[in-house]
Amino acid sequence: QVQLVESGGGLVMAGGSLRLSCAASGRTFSGYVMGWFRQGPGKAREFVGGVSWRDNRIYVADSVKGRFTISRDNAKNTVYLHMDSLKPEDTAVYFCAADRREDIVIRTLPRDYDYWGQGTQVTVSS
Repeated sequence: QVQLVESGGGLVMAGGSLRLSCAASGRTFSGYVMGWFRQGPGKAREFVGGVSWRDNRIYVADSVKGRFTISRDNAKNTVYLHMDSLKPEDTAVYFCAADRREDIVIRTLPRDYDYWGQGTQVTVSS
C-alpha cells in the first residue's frame, strides 16, 4: 500500500518561510511524478508544483514562481516544498500526490494523481 505523509506545516508571519516534507512509503517512487497541491478555505484544490522523479525536472505554478521550489531526497524517498516570502493568500492545506504513470509529464489536475497524503495546514498571518 502506497502512503504519503506530509509534515512541516504551521503558522508563519507574512514574509516568512516554511519547508514542507512528503515522505513516501510502500514502494520506491522512481519513475513517478510527485505533485504539490493546496486547497484554501472555500476554494478548489490548486496545483502548486511538481517534480519528475525520473529526470528531476521541476515545474512550479506561475502563482508561486520565484517564491516556491521543490526538491527531493532519493535516499529518503522524500519530496520537499520550499516556500519563501509567504503571503496570507498562501494559507491553505497543502497536499502531496503521486502520479503513477511513470512518464515525465508533470500534470496539473488533481484527477491525474493516484495517491494523496492527508495534508498539512499552512497559515500565514499578516
